[in-house]
This record gives sequence, structure tokens and C-alpha cells, in this order.
Amino acid sequence: MKYYLIVGEASGDLHASHLMAALQEQDSSAEFRFFGGNMMESVGGTLVKHYKELAYMGFIPVLLHLHTIFANMKFCKKDIEVWKPDVVILVDYPGFNLNIAKFVHANTNIPVYYYISPKIWAWKEYRIKNIKRDVNELFSILPFEVDFFSKHQFPIHYVGNPTLDEIANFRTKYIESFSEFTKKNGLDERPIIALLAGSRKQEIKDNLPDMICAASGFSDYQLVLAAAPGIAPDYYDKYIGDANVKMVFEQTFPLLYHAWAALVTSGTATLEAGLFSTPQVVCYYTPIGKIIAFLKKHLLKVKFISLVNLIADREVVKELVADTMTIGNIRAELQQLLYDNNYREQMLAAYDDMSHCLGEPGAPSRAARIIIKLLKQ
Repeated sequence: MKYYLIVGEASGDLHASHLMAALQEQDSSAEFRFFGGNMMESVGGTLVKHYKELAYMGFIPVLLHLHTIFANMKFCKKDIEVWKPDVVILVDYPGFNLNIAKFVHANTNIPVYYYISPKIWAWKEYRIKNIKRDVNELFSILPFEVDFFSKHQFPIHYVGNPTLDEIANFRTKYIESFSEFTKKNGLDERPIIALLAGSRKQEIKDNLPDMICAASGFSDYQLVLAAAPGIAPDYYDKYIGDANVKMVFEQTFPLLYHAWAALVTSGTATLEAGLFSTPQVVCYYTPIGKIIAFLKKHLLKVKFISLVNLIADREVVKELVADTMTIGNIRAELQQLLYDNNYREQMLAAYDDMSHCLGEPGAPSRAARIIIKLLKQ
């Protein structure tokens, strides 16, 4: 069968690549065409456009690149019509993907499947009308989404969380000791505070300077930054400046595995840190902090922004968001994570509870099995 996939960022590229591999295992005739990234390309098929051409975040960047965004949408729609896949599989990235879903539903007989459903339970719940109209099947990787979509009379498939698979697979193969990891990356032997400042330039610009400033006061520890895919090293250099921060590339999992604590921008990385049992502070700054704080209080439908807390349905990790993300607040929370053993142990125990909520590994295989079964029907 012919599968057309669309992702818009690095995490989508990762998750979609594993779904593609699972589809290949269960469908020997699988053909792929996609808007994606290097990881999807390594599985096979035709990369139509790289997600780096699509990923614009924030009102101003989106406004400045509207022409490019609309041109990419137009091209994608035409490409789907010409290739005539058996299914279009959308991966997160709702601003772009829901527009594509609307077009495919209105103009073709191609079914639309959504893998990693849009997070409308947090923001823009009205999008449920479009999803019910334009999406044939929804595949969820977060257990609490089942109740949310059931409330809207839209049954979904909870397949488990692919991050469980990715980390389980990493653990079975990774044998590098702490000393080997530090030596390979030019680090010293001090314990590590990991910095994960996001995958987009705007996130890095807004978060990294304060994260570095807050963590630099702990001289018993070394700061190691996980560089995001697609971000050039010199972009980080202007925010690191003279600070004593080392960078590692394509080694986020090894870094979290060895880190004693982490400062993490909200996103999949918060879940990854939790599943590696790395104590963390969630840091998410925005220049319009007071406005965002107001919106968070009055408009957001959820109590938390980090996946760890959302899955556990309680505060497991401290979230410093918008106007609460200050150097002083980060430093105070980090102080507890580094030196208060009881505080650390409580967080680690809560991580175990959170992990249990996700179920067992096997999400890509379960999703692939359901997709193929539905298409054959």
C-alpha cells in the first residue's frame, strides 16, 4: 500500500520513522512519500520536503512566512492528488495538517488517519468539529486523551506511547559508562546538569540564556547542552557566550541517561527525562509572560503544560512558565533537585507512577497493525 505522511518538526520525524518501520514489517509492499526529515528518509521512500522548511513558531515568524506556508500547503495538496496514496497519515503539527485533512476529505476519497492527535484538550478545543468532519481515524499516544475524545463522541485508538519504545530500545543497546561518555565529549568528571532548551530557534532564544545563568552557580556540576537537530552550532554560540557550557550533538538520550538533573523546555523532552528518571525543572519563558500567564489561568483547559504532570494528573515536576520562569526560581528549584535527597526520591517515585500510566512499549507496531487492518477493510 501507499502511505503519505506529513510531519512538521524533529519529534514528529522520530515518531513517524518508527511507525514507517513498523508498517514495512507488516506490509511488504509498503511505499512511502512524505513531508518529513532525515530519520524518515533513512527508513525509505521519497522525502518531498524537509520539516525545516515548515517549522515556524510564534505569531510574528508565521506572519512573516505566510507566503511560504501557503505555498507548501498548496504543493502538498497537489502532490497528494497526483500520487494517490491509499492513506494520508498526519503526525501532530495541527496548524498545517488540519488544513491538509480538510482538503483531502473534501476533494478525494483518500482516508485521513491522524497519528499523535492534536492537543486540542489544552487549547483550541473547537477544532474537534474539523477533526470529526475531516479525520477518519485518530491514534493517541497519551492515555488521558481517550476520555477527552470520548466526551466528544469521537472514539480513538490509544496505542501506547512511542517514547517508551525509543527509550527501551536505547537501553538495550547502550553500554557507555559515565567516564566513557565524558571522555568522548571532552567533558570532565563532575556530575552533569543537562540543558534541553527546545527544538526551535525561538524557544532557544527565549529559554537558554536564563537556564545557563541559573545553573552556572553550581560549581560542583558541569553544564551540558543537548543541541537540537537542524540547529547550527553557531546559533547556540551567541546565547552561550563565555559561559562554561559544552554541547553534545545527537546524544540527547545518552545525556539524559548520565545527567544528575535537567532543565527542560516543555515538550516531549519532559517525558523523556521522566522515563530516564532524571530529576528536572520545566522552564518555558516567553517575552509576553504576563499575557501568557493570564491566558494559562483563564483559557487553557489543563492544569499543567508538561507531559509528565499531565499523564500523572498531578504536579510531579515544577513548571516555571511565562512570568514564573525567572533565574531565581530556576536556581531555587535546581538547588532542591541537586541537594535534597528526599525531594529527589519523591520525584523519582512519581516518575514510576507516571510510566505505569502509559502502559507497555509497542506503540508503533500496534498502530501499524490497526492501520493496515482498517485499510484492508
